[in-house]
Amino acid sequence: MSKAARIAAPPATGLPLDEVHQGDCIELLKSVASGSVHLILSDIPYGIGAEDWDVLHSNTNSAYLGSSPAQQSAGAVFKKRGKPINGWSEADRAIPREYQDWCSSWAGEWFRVLKPGASAFVFAGRRLAHRCICAMEDAGFSLKDQLAWMRERAPHRAQRLSVVYERRGDAASAEDWRGWRVGNLRPTFEPVLWFTKPYKIGTTLADNALAHGVGAYNQDAFLRYRAEPENVLGGGFGKGEAGLHPTQKPVLLMQSIIELTTKRGQLVLDPFAGSGSTLVAARDLGRHYLGMEANPDYVDTARSRLRDDLFATSPGS
Repeated sequence: MSKAARIAAPPATGLPLDEVHQGDCIELLKSVASGSVHLILSDIPYGIGAEDWDVLHSNTNSAYLGSSPAQQSAGAVFKKRGKPINGWSEADRAIPREYQDWCSSWAGEWFRVLKPGASAFVFAGRRLAHRCICAMEDAGFSLKDQLAWMRERAPHRAQRLSVVYERRGDAASAEDWRGWRVGNLRPTFEPVLWFTKPYKIGTTLADNALAHGVGAYNQDAFLRYRAEPENVLGGGFGKGEAGLHPTQKPVLLMQSIIELTTKRGQLVLDPFAGSGSTLVAARDLGRHYLGMEANPDYVDTARSRLRDDLFATSPGS
């Protein structure tokens, strides 16, 4: 089925639709027409130092992005350190505030391009999600809910404290602290922040849905992905789908969110498109899409996926 047959009546916006645009999303967003977007769905950088592009602060702590023996043996996960090893300095403690400032640098543009009543879903890390919430609220958004995506596989590499003491030759301390770990519990869920742009004072949500095509949610469509209309999300990777980006999300998961809040022919924007999972999901559901990504390699990956005529796995399969 051709794109033209699947999607009709494209919304008016300042950038060509159904494309991935390479560049700084803050600059690209300035070219998007105000009130032209029906949904923003994006897996933003978490600011925890997962990769070089995830360092969103000016701290030059020499331990940051280093690695420990445990990280070196962990294979593809936890390759780089996201926190210092010898205590938190004043600069280290400023990282959350700098992350909020970074979120504020684009949150206002998100607010501007969305239609009244439209939603913005943000995949945010557990550590700094509250800072993203503050930046979005300051920009004018309302926090509607916090969803949880339950991951099918969650790597766990919490170092044993006893091993640290054994390496130091401190057998007594190793025995005293046996069973204790350095790190976090297994990260089985990731928060998904659900924001809405307030609609006009003096109108109702029902009025807004008629005027702008957004504001309500499609429970019947959502139940094709989940057994209950609850704020816990499932959706794992299809066969051969994963491995295109360090923080890649499943297409099926993104489909469930797109169908929850948009109709066919509407526009889905992802300002941090990565390998293009949001865009593939939008395309396969008959929505227009607009992607932005700074990394040229990921842009190539996303464009390659979008050229693929094979649609994503359907709900429940």
